[in-house]
Amino acid sequence: MLFEVGQTTDIPEGEARRFTADRIDIAIANLGDGVFLAVDDICSHAESSLSEGEVDTEDETIECPRHGSTFDLRTGKPRTLPATLPVLTFPVKVEGDTLLIELEDR
Repeated sequence: MLFEVGQTTDIPEGEARRFTADRIDIAIANLGDGVFLAVDDICSHAESSLSEGEVDTEDETIECPRHGSTFDLRTGKPRTLPATLPVLTFPVKVEGDTLLIELEDR
């Protein structure tokens, strides 16, 4: 099921923003060149908002602002400690300037 969450212009290149789809908070990162990747907004280590963290467009990671764990934006797997558990990832579709998040039927 697809949910419209915002516009591509809502997220500057190299940054992330929080959106909500079906009551799930999701961090969407703009990696540039039309590439948008999405993960669960809540860090698996300390329940901090990943959308407030730093995005590395070359490594395709997002850093938790609380304790510095970095997560792979494609797989959700942590790349650095203290996080050891992954976060969920969500497919992003771009139609024109509209950002759509795909959620599995629940």
